[in-house]
Parts: sequence; structure tokens; C-alpha cells
Amino acid sequence: MKQDYKAVVFDMDGVIFDSEKLVVLCWQEIAAKYSIVGIEEQCRLCLGLNREAARQKMLEHYGLDFPYDTYKKEMSDLYHSRYSGGRLPMKPGVVELLSFLKGKGKKIALASSTRREVVLAELRDAGILDYFDKVICGDMVERSKPEPDIFLKACEELEVDVQDAYAIEDSYNGIRAAYRAGMMPIMVPDLAEPTEEMRQLAVVIMPSLLDMLDMLGEM
Repeated sequence: MKQDYKAVVFDMDGVIFDSEKLVVLCWQEIAAKYSIVGIEEQCRLCLGLNREAARQKMLEHYGLDFPYDTYKKEMSDLYHSRYSGGRLPMKPGVVELLSFLKGKGKKIALASSTRREVVLAELRDAGILDYFDKVICGDMVERSKPEPDIFLKACEELEVDVQDAYAIEDSYNGIRAAYRAGMMPIMVPDLAEPTEEMRQLAVVIMPSLLDMLDMLGEM
């Protein structure tokens, strides 16, 4: 671990918010309604992808005639009816870690594959938007994770070198993107368990943000 780091870039879903399992639950309800087989595995393959990349992944599996946009809208409407307006649960340690980093004078960014409109609303509703110096979203870059674009843009806007920034991610695609950007990836697993590839790419794998806070506090 690098003691003189200058910035930390967070993923959102599965890192800041305990949202990925809720998305899967909503997809499961839609799948049950329309007899869609294997949706849980497809959701896991889409972890970390932006809207268009996830759409393409689903169509590759289910076929070009699969009415993905219709099902996705129904799933999204269901999700937001339950969790919008500050009802989305945060992961343990989020506020404590953000407060610690601010107190240390570190720069903080968010790099989420989710659309900017949704990201800003969820951060604002949770009362944590002001912690972030920059917010970079999936509709602000051309290529989705696992390509490095979103992390490169985050570091550029923070005005820090990539090698001086940690990236906290839960998904395989997120860790791959951070590694390709030249950053220091930290995996905090959510739905995706660490693999040998992740152990090779990440500088460390932490069980939770609270463990991450303890580690940084000891540096």
C-alpha cells in the first residue's frame, strides 16, 4: 500500500450503496413474470458495465429479439419505486471513510457506470454528494468498464497522476478498468467473489470499507 497517495476514486453500486443485490432481486421479479431463464447469472456478468454495454451483453445471451428495453424499464421503475428518495441502503463505513479522507486532505471522486442523473440523485438523497470533488458517470465517457476511460477521466479532473490514486471497486470489470488505467485497485467484494485474476490485479482485497478505514488509519 502506498502511504503518500493523493486521491481515492470510488465506484458507487456495490461499494457506496448496497444496491446490486437489490437490482438482482428486481430483475428476478421481472424474470419470474416473463419466464426469463438465468437472469441472476446475466446480472452478475453485467456488474460494472454502463447502460449500453449491459444492454449488449443481455442481447448477446438472449438474442436480438429479446425485448430488453421494455424489461429494463419495468425493472428500473420497480427499483426506483422502492429505493429512491433516500431509501437506498449504504454500505457500512461509507460516511466514516469519506470523512477520514476529507480530514486527511485527500481528493475524492466517484466513477460509476450508472447514468449521471441517477448518480447525483442517489448521492444527494443519501447526503454524501458534497464529499466528492468530482463525479464521473457512465454517460460521460465513450467506453464502459473494463476499459479505463472513466478512471482516466476521474484522475484527469482531480488533477492527480493515476499512480497516486486508489480505486475502490467491487466488480471484476471495475478492477480491470482501474488496473488498465494504471491506478491502485482495491477490491471490496459484494456479489462477485475474488478470483485469482482479481488477486493479481488488486493491490489488496478488503472485506469491507470499515476494514479499509482501519488500514488507512494505521498507515
